[in-house]
Amino acid sequence: MDNGLPPSASSCDDRPLLICFSHLRWNFVYQRPQHLLARAAAIYRVIYFEEPVFADVARPSLISAEQPEGVTVVTPHLPSKTPTAAVSPALKQLLAGLFDGDTPECAVAWYYTPMALQFTSALKADVCVYDNMDELSAFRGASPLLLELEDELLTRASVVFTGGRSLYEAKKHRHTNIHAFPSSIDMPHFAQARHPELTEASDQISMARPRVGFFGVIDERMDLDLVARAAAFRPDWQFVMIGPVVKIDPASLPSASNIHWLGQRTYAELPAYLKGWDLGFMPFALNESTRFISPTKTPEFLAAGLRVISTPIEDVVRPYGEMGLVEVVRTADEFVLSAQRLLGESPHPAWYRKVARFLESNSWNLTWANMNYLIDSFVATNGVTRRDATTKGEARV
Repeated sequence: MDNGLPPSASSCDDRPLLICFSHLRWNFVYQRPQHLLARAAAIYRVIYFEEPVFADVARPSLISAEQPEGVTVVTPHLPSKTPTAAVSPALKQLLAGLFDGDTPECAVAWYYTPMALQFTSALKADVCVYDNMDELSAFRGASPLLLELEDELLTRASVVFTGGRSLYEAKKHRHTNIHAFPSSIDMPHFAQARHPELTEASDQISMARPRVGFFGVIDERMDLDLVARAAAFRPDWQFVMIGPVVKIDPASLPSASNIHWLGQRTYAELPAYLKGWDLGFMPFALNESTRFISPTKTPEFLAAGLRVISTPIEDVVRPYGEMGLVEVVRTADEFVLSAQRLLGESPHPAWYRKVARFLESNSWNLTWANMNYLIDSFVATNGVTRRDATTKGEARV
């Protein structure tokens, strides 16, 4: 079975190997996995193993792509008519092919989805990390196997991280080495929105003001009725909505002259859009899929200097709402009243200072450093000898 990869060119690279198994595409929306693994790449040789693409190919293969962050993204391509029962065996064989057919070995196996256990049972790792960023079992279309496989992953895991405080509180009794790491911030990137020299995105310059903005994945976690009602209450306000539409019918998006569905934009482009917004809006639905989310956009809005209005998501209420950094509303009426007040006043300098103090202690650099410390602590405590690039079964990337 051809793995589609070039012969290894990393024989002189003595960094330990980290393999990540994720349900998210690397080049989809830039979020938690990208922030963390881009930083991990300074220490580890990082392979990001994506979910398969079903395509017009004759046989299973792997496509490898080096990313600017130093991460190697590996994408399995399977024939479009591959039977469901044959998917995991094909992925297992492709994974073995990464290691010249030997039993796969790595320093760190990093999981975002328990579903990957279906084809990684033979993988040997010094440290097994489960970064439980979301409660995937609550998402639309979740596999009924997910909860069973998560039980197995929690048994295997050396250390568990959760994507927020509420998810930690729900699972802290299920592992002895579990730690909460809520969404963090790349402060310099989003602070660009406050720089006078940054040019605003060209496709929104002509929009009237004020502008209320959202960016992120648009799926079952968004309260579309709230968006529609808020826009109807204030037709003179422009609602700028950025992000890919996933798992819901695009025809279900509310249509109005003051609602602008701009589609997906790159991470690099976001500050140029935020620069032209007057408020950040997080209209999350209150349902099972949002029960444990810790939105990365909360600190990102704040770093851009925007006041933020959100529905009462637990990991937004605590700490952002309690600290007065984010306004929390339940209805369109409450949103309009809160927005009118915020638009009518200038933020006090003390608010900016409070934001800056909070964000300084919540950088992705610090989050990764703390995670890596816990990984190193496990290695030291358990007498683990890390595998390096000279180990049997070196990955062919």
